[in-house]
Amino acid sequence: MSDLLILRDDRDGVATLTLNRPRARNALSHAMLTALSEEFARLAADGSVRAVVLAAEGPAFCAGHDLKEMTAYRGEADRGAARFAALFDLCSSVMMAIPALPQPVIAAVEGIATAAGCQLVASCDLAVAGAEARFATPGVQIGLFCSTPMVALSRNLSRKAAMAMLLTAEMAEAEEAKDLGLVNRVVPAGTALSAAQDLAAGIAARSAYTVRVGKRAFYEQLEMPLAQAYAHAGRVMTENMLARAAEDGIAAFLDRKAAR
Repeated sequence: MSDLLILRDDRDGVATLTLNRPRARNALSHAMLTALSEEFARLAADGSVRAVVLAAEGPAFCAGHDLKEMTAYRGEADRGAARFAALFDLCSSVMMAIPALPQPVIAAVEGIATAAGCQLVASCDLAVAGAEARFATPGVQIGLFCSTPMVALSRNLSRKAAMAMLLTAEMAEAEEAKDLGLVNRVVPAGTALSAAQDLAAGIAARSAYTVRVGKRAFYEQLEMPLAQAYAHAGRVMTENMLARAAEDGIAAFLDRKAAR
């Protein structure tokens, strides 16, 4: 097994990033978050990659922050608060980098995704879960409310569903997570990675320009009032309509041919 914290494999326009701390249940240490941040920066500049799959080695997808590392910060006297703040700022920047990427990011989840691990799934554009995957934000059980995971969770689930996960710390089985809107598909256990890669391959076959423009517009309009969102979407569609991808695709549709 490589000593790299993040493994990367590129095939046919799809980059698969794999969290590689299986013995630590892929906990998000400062080093792991830094490695993720660096990979996302490389992906943002890589025009050959059209979709991204985020997977994990071992039986757990991600158990959240590295509590052993965080406990060590508490013993650093005056530096402790600064270390915590820097860690949470880094984690937030990693989570925000995912919707900011030009490529769609698909989580392939097997095993548990808890606390910041659940946040990581919620931050992805799409998610595929194996049938035995489970999700939770259990911080309240140890006196540490999952406040930063709450940000991504509350933007995926209804308010009451998000609050229930945050307040009860109960595990959501894969099918329940799908019903809540946290994941898109549930597949047989052990097949989440291949299913996510198949989904990514389908996206990678589309116009990279169109997907990039559409993903950016999706997140931009979410934060706008209704009238402003429609005005913005109209401008995006105008720009898109004048692009070569739309010209070729519409012509092919009207001629009853497959779009290139």
